[in-house]
Amino acid sequence: MSDVVVPIKLGMVNAYLLRAHEGFVLVDTGLSTGWGKLESALKASGCLPDHLNLVVITHGDFDHTGGCANLQQRYGAKIAMHEADAQQVETGVPLEREIGFPLFRVIMFLRKAKRHGHTPEFQTFEPDLGLTDGQSLEEYGVDAKVLHLPGHTPGSIVVLLADGDVIAGDTVSNMVKPGRSPFIWDRTQLRESIEKLKRMDLGTIYPGHGKPFTVAELHKIEV
Repeated sequence: MSDVVVPIKLGMVNAYLLRAHEGFVLVDTGLSTGWGKLESALKASGCLPDHLNLVVITHGDFDHTGGCANLQQRYGAKIAMHEADAQQVETGVPLEREIGFPLFRVIMFLRKAKRHGHTPEFQTFEPDLGLTDGQSLEEYGVDAKVLHLPGHTPGSIVVLLADGDVIAGDTVSNMVKPGRSPFIWDRTQLRESIEKLKRMDLGTIYPGHGKPFTVAELHKIEV
């Protein structure tokens, strides 16, 4: 396990605080309903109010971006994400996707009917920076780079640390056991993205949902 990565458990979803050379980089922000818990965790770490160098968003889903507007407005945080997912957070309209598991199809149908096409309690925002494949985060104090791994969404990225640990967003998940997300924008691209991860020399996998897992468990994932 990395001494750089500080997991922040926000109910069903994880955020991760990365210790930078000076200050911190936050990866993902959880649901808007978890804002109080996120803010408290960031203050307790010494990250807020003045030491948050950057917020990196792994993809545009509302359960990973719910704290972004507050971080921008209250603390002047800079939000970075891949431009292919920017429309989700700018409009609040969720991405249409294949849902791989029947139970999740029912849950999402009920949620969609309730919200009339929009995400509840989500405050839209405009990202400050666009991330690209291979982009270094060294200027923000972290020895890491961004990898664009689409499939779950068109703009899904992971953060690869120098030691091989990876903040994986929802490219892979661990809700029951390590596997792919039940929500698939492009199955072929998701398969290619997971296979790309398998070919890399990785350490610990830190998913957007569930506990960290090993590279051996990563290799058991089928798409």
